[in-house]
Amino acid sequence: MPYRQITSGERYAIAALKRQGLSLRAIARSLRRSPSTISREIRRNRRPDGGYRAFTACEHTSARRKRSRRNSHFSPAEWQLVEQLLSLDWSPEQVAGWLARCGLLSISYETIYLHIWRDKRSGGLLWRHLRQAGKQRRKRYGAYDSRGRLAGKRHISQRPAEVERRGVVGHWEIDTMKGDSQARHSVITLVERKTGYLQIGKLERHTAETAARRCIELIARQRGQVATITADNGTEFHNYGEIEAATGTLFYFATPHHSWERGTCENTNGLIRQYLPKRQSMAHVSQGDCDAIARKLNSRPRKRLGYRTPKECYAQDR
Repeated sequence: MPYRQITSGERYAIAALKRQGLSLRAIARSLRRSPSTISREIRRNRRPDGGYRAFTACEHTSARRKRSRRNSHFSPAEWQLVEQLLSLDWSPEQVAGWLARCGLLSISYETIYLHIWRDKRSGGLLWRHLRQAGKQRRKRYGAYDSRGRLAGKRHISQRPAEVERRGVVGHWEIDTMKGDSQARHSVITLVERKTGYLQIGKLERHTAETAARRCIELIARQRGQVATITADNGTEFHNYGEIEAATGTLFYFATPHHSWERGTCENTNGLIRQYLPKRQSMAHVSQGDCDAIARKLNSRPRKRLGYRTPKECYAQDR
């Protein structure tokens, strides 16, 4: 397998997991990297106080690359094109990948980040289009977890092998998101595993009954393209039998606290947080707002799709 350089997103994940007290091997498993890669990344970018910070690591990496080759220069017209794509809330990596795919410009996402930070220091606002990662909460791994104690659930290990391979369209992951942890309002997210195609539904009440009704509505939009759904063990999915009976879709449930078993949904939720931040009420959010956010994310190029968009991949493969 060819070597893949650590991305800026992975650096933020490493920093967050280290704060949670995970070992290097546990971090490597979570990111599907080798322990030696994680160890080398931390060792090369450690701060003077011995800590590891994602932003510092990105700066160190960019500095090493700048020293290793002659710095390229881009014209104002080329930077204007980059900034236009950033204004669509595309990440620097998506901008660089899409420009390369279309043969318009060869530029690294690290160079785009440096441009954003220079713009910010001079009073510019490009940085506002970057995703803001919220504080991650540490799981209480030693405590008894009573969530999801529901008889008859299908464990993820029973899921057909084709789901894991992402070879065909029709296998989805589901989750819910709150703004304020004590709030009544929330949203439900449904993501197709192969293409990353997203649907978002507004929940007026964070209950199993409300989640089931909205899920049935979202599935109905896809006209038979939802064969399986993989969920976590939240109580909002306790009415999964009602969804199966109404749609013919089969539900499977991940192992508690194994978020990587639903990596597509977890990653997509992180993208949605740019528009629905943590600790902010979702009472004002409508179904129309949810559809608009989904359309925007479905129109963003993705690295794992060869910088095609989920929308075009889903339309092509369904």
